[in-house]
This record gives sequence, structure tokens and C-alpha cells, in this order.
Amino acid sequence: MQLDKVGVRSRLAPFSAQVEAGLQIHLIGANGAGKSTLLARIAGLLPGEGTVLLAGKSLPDYQGHELARYRAYLPQQQPATAVMPLLQYLALHLPGGTCVDRPTVVATIGYLCQKLRLVDKLPHRLNLLSGGEWQRVRLAAIFLQVWPDINSDSKILLLDEPANSLDVGQKAALNDLVRKFCQAGRSVIISTHDLNHSLQQADQIWLLAAGRVVIQGKAKQVMQPKILSKIFGIEFQRQRFHQRDWII
Repeated sequence: MQLDKVGVRSRLAPFSAQVEAGLQIHLIGANGAGKSTLLARIAGLLPGEGTVLLAGKSLPDYQGHELARYRAYLPQQQPATAVMPLLQYLALHLPGGTCVDRPTVVATIGYLCQKLRLVDKLPHRLNLLSGGEWQRVRLAAIFLQVWPDINSDSKILLLDEPANSLDVGQKAALNDLVRKFCQAGRSVIISTHDLNHSLQQADQIWLLAAGRVVIQGKAKQVMQPKILSKIFGIEFQRQRFHQRDWII
């Protein structure tokens, strides 16, 4: 994916970048910095300035069903208003023309539901799920849309604060799925507030402030106390513990 002076008037200053295959990129910044706006613009769901190229083609040139094969987007909030069973909801996110009974599809649904601890919830209706269960269902569905085993066209996954309502074990499962997706040559862009998670997991960081990407680069270069203190308005330290760096 290539971003050329991509922006949204009065909300996001023009920004250019190239997203290489296999990278995990984290968007960090204070509330209102523009992270969700940038993700929605990259997803093609928010009009604005500049050009977003995906697989060498401008987003407006894709038809909706075609774009859905190349990228998947998880918004920050989405109420569970439907009364359909969980399995039916997942089936709606399969790539167009994919049969739910195919062995590879069955295996992929089983794998994702096992990782996100949803197997026992498959017969349940969406409106009866807890907040954490619904978030895991949303994650399973969005991964299913672009999972490499059943969608060879997939390129990128856009996640806006995907760890909301997840416990520690579920966050670890999400990390594993993101890592495996990237290892298959795909890219993931994640909006997050967990600075230590970004320091330890991200390949690149895009740091936003007041609707502008102020710094982009490798995680260890961007996640410096002086930089973070200026953006968030509090003092930070970076310490090494058990062979890992931590932001304090």
C-alpha cells in the first residue's frame, strides 16, 4: 500500500508513506490525535485528499466486493444489534464466492474460534454476547475475511483498538494471529494506546498529534522517552528488564 499526501480536511494533515508486505505498523497518540481518522481514510471509507494505492490501484477504482478481498477494516466501535447466530455472522465475512462447507474454510473457522475461545459460543445469538465475547467475534470475522488460507488476494488488515474488552490471554491470542498474518506476507496497521505492546510488537510506529503524523520510523527509534513525554505531556522512562525494553 502507498499513501501519497493522504489527509482529511480539518481533521488529518496530508501524510505520505509506503506500507511494505509483512509489516506490523502501530498508530499511537493521545485521544483525538487522528488515529481513527487515518485508519478510516486508508480503508477507503472516509473521503479526503491525496491518493491511497492498494496493489498498485487507487481505492476509488475498486468495486466494493473487490476491495473487500484485498483489505479488511475493524472500526473501534460497532454495536451487536443482530440476533443471528455467531456462525452465521462469521459466514457473512467469507470472501465472495467462498463456500462455508469447504474443508479449508471449516478448518479456518475452527482455528480462529479456538484461538479466540469462541467454539462454545458458535450457536449463540450475537445480542446475547458479553462485550468481550462480541469483540472476539468481530476479530474472528475480520480475520476470516482476509485469512491467507482462504483468501489468496488479501493484502492488509486495519484494526482500530482491537484489544478493547479483551483479557490478558485473549490479547496474547490476538498478538499470535496478527503475527501469523504478517508472516504470510500481509501487513497490519493497528491503532493502540498500549505503548509497551507497541514497543515490543510493532515493526514501525506512526506517532500522531493534533491530526498530524509527527514521526514515523522503527519502534525503538520512535519510542523514546523525550519524544513520548512531549506528545503525551507526562514524563516517561525506558528501562530494560528480562531482556526486553519497557516504557514506564
